[in-house]
Amino acid sequence: MQWLQRLFNRPDRGTMPQLYAGVVARGRAPHWYVEGAVPDTVDGRFDMIAALLCLVLLRLETEPKGIAPSTALAECFIDDMDGQLREIGIGDIIVGKHVGRMMGMLGGRLGAYRTGLAEGDLGPALVRNLYRGEAPAPAALTHVEARLRAFRDALAALPIDRVIAGELPE
Repeated sequence: MQWLQRLFNRPDRGTMPQLYAGVVARGRAPHWYVEGAVPDTVDGRFDMIAALLCLVLLRLETEPKGIAPSTALAECFIDDMDGQLREIGIGDIIVGKHVGRMMGMLGGRLGAYRTGLAEGDLGPALVRNLYRGEAPAPAALTHVEARLRAFRDALAALPIDRVIAGELPE
């Protein structure tokens, strides 16, 4: 298998592609877009997946064992965004610029969600990043914040080895 990866010059990211696929699957759950009023658009789906990915990356960074997998997970995100951009017709010349911008957005969200969680109020970070400055109805914001906190808490309870193995809480 390693020879095949070398042949196509793709690094072995271990179980991180499965972990990333789990994040994407959870980000596509209808409740985010119905009860949570996240816009069901390309941008809205990106923002929802980014929010969940940030929580997983924050979990991985809590232990030294999770640092290398967090890098591989971020690389899975980059690969996915590159492929998605090409699929919607963005040309080779500017794909890198768009991916770079998306990585910057992910980094900004990571900081905003880290701060919001530490301060006990994710609402402002969600309005700014998930809803792009347009606050939804209070019930929608409450739904999203509660579900993200529950996901974060379930991740925190999961041993790091299980997260690294690609397991996510339901």
